[in-house]
Amino acid sequence: MVVHELSRTEARRIAVRAQLLDGSRPAGLLDVVRGLTLLQIDPTAAIAPNADLVAWSRLGASYTPAMLTAALADRSLLELRAMIRPSEDLALYRDEMARWPGYGELPSWRVYHRDWVRANDACRLDVLDRLRSAGPLPSRDIPDTCAVPWKSTGWTNNRNVTQMLEFMVGRGEVAVAGRRGGDRLWDLAARVYPDDPVVPVDAALRIRDERRLRALGIARSKAQELPVEPADVGEAGEPAVVEGVKGTWRVDPSQLGRPFSGRAALLSPFDRLIHDRKRAVELLEFDYQLEMYKPAAKRRWGYFALPILYGDRLVGKLDAAADRKAGVLRVHAIHEDVPFTDDMTAAVAGEIKELAAWLELDLVSSR
Repeated sequence: MVVHELSRTEARRIAVRAQLLDGSRPAGLLDVVRGLTLLQIDPTAAIAPNADLVAWSRLGASYTPAMLTAALADRSLLELRAMIRPSEDLALYRDEMARWPGYGELPSWRVYHRDWVRANDACRLDVLDRLRSAGPLPSRDIPDTCAVPWKSTGWTNNRNVTQMLEFMVGRGEVAVAGRRGGDRLWDLAARVYPDDPVVPVDAALRIRDERRLRALGIARSKAQELPVEPADVGEAGEPAVVEGVKGTWRVDPSQLGRPFSGRAALLSPFDRLIHDRKRAVELLEFDYQLEMYKPAAKRRWGYFALPILYGDRLVGKLDAAADRKAGVLRVHAIHEDVPFTDDMTAAVAGEIKELAAWLELDLVSSR
């Protein structure tokens, strides 16, 4: 097979266009989620919740959060492990769920999960009975009957019901049926997931790799393991090398040779264009860290700085915060990774005004 030789500019444009961030906007929210394969849920809302911010970056002023609420309510979109996915994609996960905690030789952490669920099988059955008779329910309304507490060095320690529900999602037994405020509502998966034919796991993994590559445009065949959604794409697509970057990539052949038109965009810190920080440095030459967990004095760009896209380049970060009590979007700083031209300055300023208008906040600059 021919190995495609790409310049960095070509690789960047493939990545930007695949993420629906070029000059041609998608038609609607379902097109966005199907194109990206997912919207990540994150509760941080220094500007707006991540799923809404990602959708706005693609759709602009035509998008409202009510659209996402409606799509989740009619279940054209579904929540699975803190990701919002097209409902039809659940068929690509069901066979893997049936094989939980995995097949073949299991790593020690999967063995621990399996053994903990087995030790608390009576609790698992209690959860199913409670949801069957009274679901959907928030986790606080489900009694804890676990015989063996969940042990963790993190925030999940002794949160037995929550942890059991997460494992039962992995097993395909329960699902998030909706939300009440910030609380997830749990129900039997059979009452939530569509009754589509299940795709066998080997075929499903191949299709998921292909869709992930379509959404990324260009990615590594193998990469560091990430929770929930991988960053690599296996053998999907075709091999490619990128000028000035070590190693071989996989590229979506449908992206090759296409014309590119760009625009300005403000991105969520969790946006999939830059979510894989190593890929962002290698391909996009963009250095970024989310600094909300750093002491203020050690932040370079701000608590929740938004990456700034201009054309096919990530050119800076916007340090801003939505002060909803005061009714303003406060712009603290615009960090320029490269000197902005007059056109760049005007385009970025326009996006900031659009963001404030979408948030229904007045724009205030403290720069």
